[in-house]
Amino acid sequence: MNEQNRDSIGKAYQSFNNRAIDAILLLMHQEVSWPKGFDGEYINGHSAVRDYWTKQWSEVNPNVKPLTIKINSKGQVEATVHQLVKDLQGNIISDVILKHIYTFEGSLIKKMEIQKP
Repeated sequence: MNEQNRDSIGKAYQSFNNRAIDAILLLMHQEVSWPKGFDGEYINGHSAVRDYWTKQWSEVNPNVKPLTIKINSKGQVEATVHQLVKDLQGNIISDVILKHIYTFEGSLIKKMEIQKP
């Protein structure tokens, strides 16, 4: 894992938590494959990610903080994260530890997968 990829992941989480979609998309490949966390499907491309997050943030208030970032046996970047999801009234819907697996193409995020540790 190079330092640029590590920095990109840290920036992506910070931007996600700040709801800065444009800043996150700059870190992603145009044809990024991104999971829809609640239903297990994948979406592709910047426009689909923007639409997905815009809808998600109108319904729930997720906050995701990386706990560790390392390289896995397949050469992907693996982040163990604490994900806290609240409804818009502040009630906790989900409070879990997950693994996010990132595949990069050059310096851009090409794919993200969600796994339970």
